[in-house]
Amino acid sequence: QKLNKIINITLLAVNIVLSCRAFSPGSRPLAAALRKPSAPAHPTSLRISTDQIDTKSSFPTIQSTTQPSQRRIAKTEKFARLPVWPVWQGVFLFFASKIVGQEVAAEWEDKIGGRVCPNFLEPTSTAPFVLLVHHRHAFMNWDPIRYIQKTFFPEGFPAHPHRGFITVTYILKGGFYHRDSLGIKQSYGAEERHEGKHVQWLTTGAGIQHEEMWDVSSAPDKKDEGKFLTTSSQELYQIWLNLPAAHKMSTPDARLLEAHPMDSSSSSPPSDTTPIITSEDGSTITTIVAGEHNGVRAPVECPTNASIIRIEFTQKDPSTWTHTLPPTHENAMLYIRKGSVEIDGQRIPPHHTVYLTPGGEQLTMKALEGEADVLLLSGEPLREPIASQGSMVMNTQEEIQKAYGDYQRGFMGLPWDHNLKDDEWRDHVEQNPSKY
Repeated sequence: QKLNKIINITLLAVNIVLSCRAFSPGSRPLAAALRKPSAPAHPTSLRISTDQIDTKSSFPTIQSTTQPSQRRIAKTEKFARLPVWPVWQGVFLFFASKIVGQEVAAEWEDKIGGRVCPNFLEPTSTAPFVLLVHHRHAFMNWDPIRYIQKTFFPEGFPAHPHRGFITVTYILKGGFYHRDSLGIKQSYGAEERHEGKHVQWLTTGAGIQHEEMWDVSSAPDKKDEGKFLTTSSQELYQIWLNLPAAHKMSTPDARLLEAHPMDSSSSSPPSDTTPIITSEDGSTITTIVAGEHNGVRAPVECPTNASIIRIEFTQKDPSTWTHTLPPTHENAMLYIRKGSVEIDGQRIPPHHTVYLTPGGEQLTMKALEGEADVLLLSGEPLREPIASQGSMVMNTQEEIQKAYGDYQRGFMGLPWDHNLKDDEWRDHVEQNPSKY
């Protein structure tokens, strides 16, 4: 009886201590603690069973088991979705979201396009990531407004300068044409004609000018092949990844990364690829643009410690995806492109951005309602000053002014008309070479 009293008092004291920890200022938010009262407040749990009691001893044996701590939700945010390409469909989706709800409008946007969503990030909570933009557009050959708009609003982004960071352009549908001040031309995207080259890794470094125009002339959507009325669907992410100060004036470079499905026989993908891992049960497909997942590391070289990972939940039935984050990746965020997922007991609908708490080793996501598509960005903060203006990302405002001054002096070459044919563009670049 005395032994049982000792055990009960010990368990009561442990519960009181853990309860106090759960509601202390340094712990996870009170709302999270109330939302999951059954979850342990600390990764180390204490278990006592009669099998563990040594009858020859005066005290019970206490066994400690440690489980990976989970990343929690710090906050969620939904950025504005702006109507463009075509404007009228984007406006329709805006009013539709007010009538049938945002989730239904998100499903319609996935089918018809017409909006862009820039996520303007806070460097303090998302470093080293500066910007995330989700584009979803459609170009129809039967749309009269499109041809009027083309006269004053190009279908893409004519020549513009950058300095001091990396742009990662990940094509999900359609494709891009790229031309730059270094004389590099690239065509890449998500269609068969792009031969798997679906990501551009552009190190802007000391300075580069480039144009990005939608690949709308090569071929229509597969469903429209052979038809008179056609649509060219376009969708992509563009991510701005900051560079450390020591690398901001590095030599500019543009390279394409090719999709590379992995098999069980190898964990080392070839250079300039994005390894793709399909789970054993086929419920998830993980594309690693940068960073590592389940022992497979993307081969792209990056001076910034960061991960860019896409997760596709492919089945109608509920499924789970688990990821171990590097301990240095204090900042982590998720963008829900399609479907909805559950994190930390909270349902996150499509087109929402989720910021995770710094502490925790693992991220667990559940797709309870079937198919979903999520982008994970995580990284180690650079812990350097940051100054961002327009298309330049530097450390100080003086460096920003110098960047624009160098651009105006022609150090990054001179801009060109996006209507120039390739030979005319090459002549222009040769006559107006970049200093870098």
